[in-house]
Formats: sequence, structure tokens, C-alpha cells
Amino acid sequence: MSSVTAIIMAGSRAGAADPMAVAGGVSHKALLPVGGVPMLSRVVRALQASPGIGRIVVMIEAPARSLAGYDAPPGLLLREAAGSPSRSVAAALAEFNTPLLVTTADHALLTPAMVAHFMAAVPAGTDVAAGLARAETVLAAWPGTRRTWLRFRDGRFSGCNLFWIGGPGAAAVVQFWQRVEQNRKAPLAMVALLGPLALLRFSLGRLRLDAALRLLGQRAGGARLAVVELPFAEAAVDVDKPDDLALAEAALAGRAGG
Repeated sequence: MSSVTAIIMAGSRAGAADPMAVAGGVSHKALLPVGGVPMLSRVVRALQASPGIGRIVVMIEAPARSLAGYDAPPGLLLREAAGSPSRSVAAALAEFNTPLLVTTADHALLTPAMVAHFMAAVPAGTDVAAGLARAETVLAAWPGTRRTWLRFRDGRFSGCNLFWIGGPGAAAVVQFWQRVEQNRKAPLAMVALLGPLALLRFSLGRLRLDAALRLLGQRAGGARLAVVELPFAEAAVDVDKPDDLALAEAALAGRAGG
């Protein structure tokens, strides 16, 4: 597993105008201090401390400008973000090949334990896997938190910004992801891509998670998809808005106090 390349997605269409960057007085959202430390640094440190990780690559628009003044650790690779998440992952896949572990610069609470659990739990032969946390896990830690839940017949889940890109079918999945991104504002095109019945069942919360994975895998050329349920509430936190920042800082304070 030492050959796993970690990709940190740090691209931001807003750049220096991102509201969180402006409020934090930094040149880019990735450098926003969380508990006094740039959140990008927190993610890098967590990956550096993860035994299964080799190279660490940050994908960000205009790296020299976006990270001006940032004290990047030795060996950190910088690459230009490609304009959208799927295009950036496609570029990383073309340059570094599989396996890739993909996360985001705003995953300020990422820990080596989360990374280890996720990578160990990816089923053998999986092309692409995503980390999810059940609503019960997240709400047990923060009963009042408001999140965007993925609603399936067998439960509600929050994304955890951890992805495994590992098998021969991964490229087809990323290509399908690009088509979804391109058509996200075109409802009829989305229906054609995913199928009207599946979209209706998902919108009503009646689609099972395993059925959704099978369907998406079929649409992506027969790729093998999986999810890894993470038992860490903090894995579901990304710092996108002031409430997230307050929650992340409270969680870090709790770690220090514990």
C-alpha cells in the first residue's frame, strides 16, 4: 500500500473572493486557519502520518499565486486544478495512475485513523469507493447539526470527502462523472444518464444504497463501486461555511481537552 498517491482537491472557482477566505484574511480558502493552523496543513499532516500513503499532491488553481507565502512541506507536489472536481481527478489519474486516495483541502478534521480505516475497508477488486457516515453517527456527536443527507431506503448518509480510485474500471467511472458534471444543470440529460425510475426512487428516498451502486456501476461501463461506512462523525465535516468552522474548532478543542 506504500504506492498509494494521495490527491488533495483544493480548487476553488471563487479563488481569493471565496467568502471564507475573505473572512479569514487569507489568499485562498485552503489556507483558512482552523484552530490556528491552515486547514490544508492539517490535511497534509494527516496524510503524512498515514502509513499507506506515498506521494501527496495538491491540486489548486494557479498554485504559485494561491499558495503564496505558504510554507509547503518538503516533497509536497503541486498541480494546477483542472476546472472541476472530475476533470482534476481525471488529470491526476492520467499522471499518477492508480491507486489514488482523493480528499479535499477543507477536510480539516481528517486523521490517520480515518485514512487507515477507509483504505483497509475498501473491498478487494473495487474500482471506485466513497466514504460515507450514517446520520446516526453524525447526530450522536452533534445532535443539532444541519447537513445535506443522501437519503436511501436503508438510511441517511453524509459524504466524507474520501474516495478510492483503484481498479481498471476507475477511468470509466471518472469519465461518467465528467458527463454528470457537464449535465448537472440539464434535467433531461441527467434523466438520460441515470434513468428516470432511479432518479424518482432516489428523490423519494426509496432507492437502496446497494442498488444505487449497481446502477451507477452499470452506467459507468460495468465498474465495481463500493462505499465504506466510517464510524467517525468528524469524517463528515468539511469547512465550507462559518458554522462548519465553528464546529471544526470545537471538535479540535475537544481533542485537545481529551
